[in-house]
Amino acid sequence: MAPRREDDGGLAVLGLRRGERARFRRPGMGRWQGVVVEGRERDGSLLLRDAKGAARAIRIEHVEVATTGPRGARTWEPVVERAARTEQLRLL
Repeated sequence: MAPRREDDGGLAVLGLRRGERARFRRPGMGRWQGVVVEGRERDGSLLLRDAKGAARAIRIEHVEVATTGPRGARTWEPVVERAARTEQLRLL
């Protein structure tokens, strides 16, 4: 029997992985909220889970993911930029 592949929920297309740290800010609100990436919704938004366990569906334009900068410091990268870079790499 072949090993079962875990479905990434469409995250690989965006260059994301389940369990990755992220943050979002709704339009018109000033505070970032820390979340964890869980998957994708049918409409293309991200399924995110906050520290209290509540699930949220947020458009990718409002989400940033944690990454390591060129000198090793933690920085935040917009999901839109990561998705564009991932898409370009698949073309090569």
